Amino acid sequence: MTLRLYDTATRSVRDFVPMTPGQAGIYLCGLTVQSSPHIGHLRSAVNYDVLRRWLLHTGFEVTFVRNVTDVDDKILQKSQEQKRPFWAIAFENRLLLDRDYRSLNVLPPTYEPLATGHITEMHALIQSLISSGNAYAAEGGDVYFDVSSFPEYGALSGQKPSDMRSAGDAPDRHKKDARDFALWKGVKETEPDDATWPSPWGRGRPGWHIECSAMARRYLGDEFDIHGGGLDLTFPHHENEIAQSKAAGLGFARYWVHHALLNLGESKMSKSLGNVIDLDSLVESGIRPVEVRYYLASPHYRSRIDYSEEALREAAVAYRRIEGFVQRSVEVVGPGRPKTVPPAFADAMHDDLNTSAALAVVHDTIREGNTALAAGDEAGIRGALTAVRAMLGVLGIDPLDPAWDNSGENGNDLKPVVDGLVALALEQRAQARARKDWAAADSVRDQLKNAGIQVEDTPTGPRWTVGEH
Repeated sequence: MTLRLYDTATRSVRDFVPMTPGQAGIYLCGLTVQSSPHIGHLRSAVNYDVLRRWLLHTGFEVTFVRNVTDVDDKILQKSQEQKRPFWAIAFENRLLLDRDYRSLNVLPPTYEPLATGHITEMHALIQSLISSGNAYAAEGGDVYFDVSSFPEYGALSGQKPSDMRSAGDAPDRHKKDARDFALWKGVKETEPDDATWPSPWGRGRPGWHIECSAMARRYLGDEFDIHGGGLDLTFPHHENEIAQSKAAGLGFARYWVHHALLNLGESKMSKSLGNVIDLDSLVESGIRPVEVRYYLASPHYRSRIDYSEEALREAAVAYRRIEGFVQRSVEVVGPGRPKTVPPAFADAMHDDLNTSAALAVVHDTIREGNTALAAGDEAGIRGALTAVRAMLGVLGIDPLDPAWDNSGENGNDLKPVVDGLVALALEQRAQARARKDWAAADSVRDQLKNAGIQVEDTPTGPRWTVGEH
């Protein structure tokens, strides 16, 4: 089968036909690092990591670019509020973001460009737009894109320019039309000197939209395969990227892939709304990063997630069942070598990355594996285990992946302590069983259970896990 993806630009599911056979170039709009990430941000990372892993699994060579916006209005506002350099705030939050990506087993990008590192490329693109008559310099050092000069404006989002309001990213008094958007923002007295750069139009800094067009071109060329991001970026950000890139003569993105949002209540999770939940808080509540990834990857990427603690804990329990099967099977036949995935799993993934249907195949295969375990059928156990691990590897949630041993991040620095304490308790239980003091043995087991530790006796000795079964 051929991978089929929903393309926002055509509003249809299309066969993925790359520009170069066997190669895929992907640009994902990364975060503006004015604050630490929350799980709504992390959904984006997980969804596109699954896309990338599936392309790699099916033999593609993938160039994956995910940018970081490290200067913008919000970061400069934080700089003024905290009386700290803007770059210090951006760097600090970028480190937190990288930590959370590692904790969720998100593969590092091929390239992760910073906006502040690509001012020269932005200048070149802006100058090209001015020369073609699609942009103009205004007083104060500002440069704007002339929306009326691009007849296709609004096609991606389905909006009519006549219905649009002010772009809202710069003072309207400098614009020919309120809908025009900023490519370059002239220096302001209220902003720090180190947040401006020299340009042909005077000192200033880039507008948000021009950053992505310039960086995508730098690392993927004038035209590339897939541009990704959240639905909330469709307008104005991606609409503006298309306008300025195509007006400059670039082919730009051939497919536009957008993921749905993660909502808390009736609103999307957003720092500006103050309704955010971060990975640290979930780990502190007893949910492991691998379980958070399972929760974020389980729904179809185009399905909205309405966050609830109950749904998250149900996902954690479901993942622990998967983990339990893998552990029991490994004790009997060893870890095996994951290779191919079942055809039904491949069909689901080729069908616009239907991870919900793909996980149904995982659970069906585990049921077959449990039957084989009960019957002592080693060949059946091995077949189910290798298939399950191959599927989980594509989704980035294989329990045996070394990435899940990342102690020291998001609270996992306590793992060695917990391991030691549980080992001591199990040793006390074993000694009680050896002297046939069943009451003492049961007491140890019950105390561990009350602490959230489940103990299961196996032919090779006791095995313990965290959480309910």
